[in-house]
Amino acid sequence: MKYWLMKSEPFKYSWDDLVAEKEGTWDGVRNHRAKNNLAAMEVGDQVLFYHSRKGLEIVGIAEVSVAGITDPTDETGKWAAVKIVPKTKLPKPVTLKDVKTVEQLEDMELVRLSRLSVSEVKPEEWSIVMSMAGI
Repeated sequence: MKYWLMKSEPFKYSWDDLVAEKEGTWDGVRNHRAKNNLAAMEVGDQVLFYHSRKGLEIVGIAEVSVAGITDPTDETGKWAAVKIVPKTKLPKPVTLKDVKTVEQLEDMELVRLSRLSVSEVKPEEWSIVMSMAGI
């Protein structure tokens, strides 16, 4: 199992939207590294759901429910997508500001590659974020 972080602007698609839908398609990604991350995902992988632009915080945990699909919004067929289901809303959201204060997280892709919308999370980073969230 791998760990990931997915960013979404909450005014476009929020954690609450995912919860209401029960399963959402993560599509519309047009960055090659993010596409490769989507393509590498497997069913059961865990995902940190991050509100970008407004909030700048990790708010929930989702799980990949369907992997290896072509982005339904892409007419060329070259972009990847996955489906995710909500698992848990974090007891305490973890802000980007808080993440940046933890020395062990300074190499986290969320910090290093701030514009990347789908990033990999190392197991040790996942553990630290879970602790920060009160899990």
